Amino acid sequence: MTGRERGERVDHDRKADPANADGVDGTDGPDGSDGPDRADRAGGADTERLARRFDADRAHLRAVAYRMLGSLSEAEDAVQEAWIKLSRSDVSGVENLSGWLTTVVGRVCLDMLRSRGSRREDPLEYYVPDPVVRVAGATDPEHAAELTESVGLALLVVLDTLGPAERLAFVLHDMFAVSFDEIARIVDRTPAATRQLASRARRRVQDATPAPGPDARRQREIADAFLAAAHGGDFEGLLAVLDPDVVLRADGGRTLAAVSQLVRGAEAVIAQALTYAKYRTDVLRVVANGQPAVVSVVQGRPSSIMTFTVVGDRIVALHILADPERMATLGLTEEELARATR
Repeated sequence: MTGRERGERVDHDRKADPANADGVDGTDGPDGSDGPDRADRAGGADTERLARRFDADRAHLRAVAYRMLGSLSEAEDAVQEAWIKLSRSDVSGVENLSGWLTTVVGRVCLDMLRSRGSRREDPLEYYVPDPVVRVAGATDPEHAAELTESVGLALLVVLDTLGPAERLAFVLHDMFAVSFDEIARIVDRTPAATRQLASRARRRVQDATPAPGPDARRQREIADAFLAAAHGGDFEGLLAVLDPDVVLRADGGRTLAAVSQLVRGAEAVIAQALTYAKYRTDVLRVVANGQPAVVSVVQGRPSSIMTFTVVGDRIVALHILADPERMATLGLTEEELARATR
């Protein structure tokens, strides 16, 4: 079971029994693992109170972990690790439990990033982070989409180029206002050195991250214009909506490694678009990380997702995720996929 599936199961349990939030029944934690022993704590009421308190911070912790890791399943795993740590710790003297949990998640993510760097097999230049997807026009109050989709995939790609300590310092300080004193304890450096980590990361992010785009309606119009031109074989139409320096990043994962590529420049991207437009599939218009996107649907299953980053009236980046393993975890329902049209 993936981290996301565990999170969805917990959400279902929470709705079924709010008094039993996160699956805490005296033996099980939020992920079904051994949680706090009621005999070791001040009774069942204390365990339940702690679980409720953790649940109140869950969306925030998931947002921190997602920005740190760019992976929905790993982010959920990091949040579950924070629960285990909480369930085994005496936090009676902690004045700011939300801050305590944030630093715990930060430490877990730092370890995960360091481990990932030592075993990563996929070329980083092709890697597309997990998108947070919802069907255009749909609302999803039970999921923390409002916290995660404001982070564009282009920014997450840049964050992947940072070292683990730089990423932690930037994410926690610039995105979540954690003090350098607190971050310094996590990375085992002085506050001054930690400030320098964040400063270096900030410069790289500012240099590589696209400027804010137009409103959502206009972004969708430009994305639709791209799709119409591609399907119609309209070279000039594609040229009109693509930035001259547009970058296309495609990630097929280990299963479809041949699909993975990095393409730069409008004419090269147009050549790719016209080639793949010959293989017409049903498409479902969605929103991914707050940006227009389309999911290609083949025989009722999602096969790939393409996300558009728009600045001004031009597309500056296209991110395509075609990794079958990760496409299977997008969370789209059969009813939603059935709305795909040619």
